[in-house]
Amino acid sequence: MANYNSRKRQSNVSSGKPGDAPEVVRVRTPRKDRNEVLATVSSMLGASRVRLQCMDGTVRMGRIPGSKKKRMWVHEGDIVIVTPWSFQDEKADVVWKYTRPQVNWLENKGYLK
Repeated sequence: MANYNSRKRQSNVSSGKPGDAPEVVRVRTPRKDRNEVLATVSSMLGASRVRLQCMDGTVRMGRIPGSKKKRMWVHEGDIVIVTPWSFQDEKADVVWKYTRPQVNWLENKGYLK
């Protein structure tokens, strides 16, 4: 029994220094061939809808698809990738949400203005 407890305690010990952020190696960027655009979530509208301020200057209503609704918790101020609808340009689907280290990487590389 003592062996089990010692293994359990060892697995919870962090290997790095406290406060170290994970190093960002690879970040997904918007693909122009799929008409993807970076956007900032300006407000939550309810029913998996959000108001988006897109980097192309357009304010769109975004929809979080059902397949991503539980996996991707979106809040105000988050940076996301959206795909505008081809037949209604003022609406878009949210495809990807960036984490904080990924947003810092995007700012350093000049993707965010």
